[in-house]
Amino acid sequence: MRVYLDNAASTPLDKEVFDAMTPYLLEFFGNPSSIHAHGREARAAIEKARRTVASLLNTSPSEIFFTSGGTEADNTAIGCSIRTLGLKHAITSRLEHHAVLHTLQVLEKAGEISLSYLRHDERGVLDLEHLEELLAKNPQTLVSVMHANNELGNLNDIEAIGSICKKYNAIFHSDTVQTMGHFRHDLQKLDANFIVGSAHKFHGPKGVGFLYADAGVKVQPLIHGGAQERNMRGGTENVAGIIGLAKALEIAYRDMEEQHRHIQNLKDRLKQKLQTQLAGISFNGLSAEADKSLYTVLSVSLPPSEITEMLLFNLDIHKISASGGSACASGANAGSHVLEAIGIDPERGNIRFSFSKYNTEEEVDYVAEKLGLLYKKVPA
Repeated sequence: MRVYLDNAASTPLDKEVFDAMTPYLLEFFGNPSSIHAHGREARAAIEKARRTVASLLNTSPSEIFFTSGGTEADNTAIGCSIRTLGLKHAITSRLEHHAVLHTLQVLEKAGEISLSYLRHDERGVLDLEHLEELLAKNPQTLVSVMHANNELGNLNDIEAIGSICKKYNAIFHSDTVQTMGHFRHDLQKLDANFIVGSAHKFHGPKGVGFLYADAGVKVQPLIHGGAQERNMRGGTENVAGIIGLAKALEIAYRDMEEQHRHIQNLKDRLKQKLQTQLAGISFNGLSAEADKSLYTVLSVSLPPSEITEMLLFNLDIHKISASGGSACASGANAGSHVLEAIGIDPERGNIRFSFSKYNTEEEVDYVAEKLGLLYKKVPA
């Protein structure tokens, strides 16, 4: 049996998505910027996809811009808003994805902004009172806080964060890569200036994503060299990828409640079986709390053992794909900045299991069994 439980990194392509993309790889190959019939066919398909995404997010198609993925979308939102709007201060957390954290740190190093970090507790829960304190002292601020942590699974209250940002006239960007396609986003109710999506996180193709940019906040493009994407991103569009993204998001919204129940059941099942199999097991962040974390992610902390450093390698031998990280940096493993930030014991083994609609109970049982055997199965 081969088991793939690294869906927070990338999901398998849905067959429906592949079928929707295929004509735009083989038949409708025109450049969408061309004015002839071949080009117009491609352009019409892109605009239909844009309308689909906008409709699902309850916003205007003019506020959806297709990108190469979540990282480009994050870089555009952060860098372009700071430079275009003349912002001199930014607030984030040390738990953000590197697409956000490194981008802000580069801008800080270049002297373009000062950077503040939100306080958080040992479980990664952000201190929103601290956010208010920082905003009260710093006008002209960008706030960048993710909706859900890709390692811990923690859900942040972006509705509350958005309201606080609006109160202080701050620009709010949220990296929503991990929740897009898994939770519903209503942009008429959310006070966010920028959110993002990446197709391969919800069973679409790799190399394509999108940025929602509030029409009330005009920013300059990150990539120059063409008038594509309403002058917001130079370069010929990834037509088949855009078609795939829209189809994948449409499927995700269509089946969301059913898939939520299925995946939550798998997560709960693995959690319970591991607790039965292993003494000393715990769960990082809010990962074990269903109403406070991604239903797709379970971050497991295992007791210190001689196999800790080779844990993922040993799982791979058993044909189990997962991801991990430790709070220390050793050898080729630079460790996890998130686990380090919340003070996880570097001697413990940490694994992120992340699920999709294609996983089964049989796979979950197999993973629990093999992990139990690796740790020499201890009675509950």
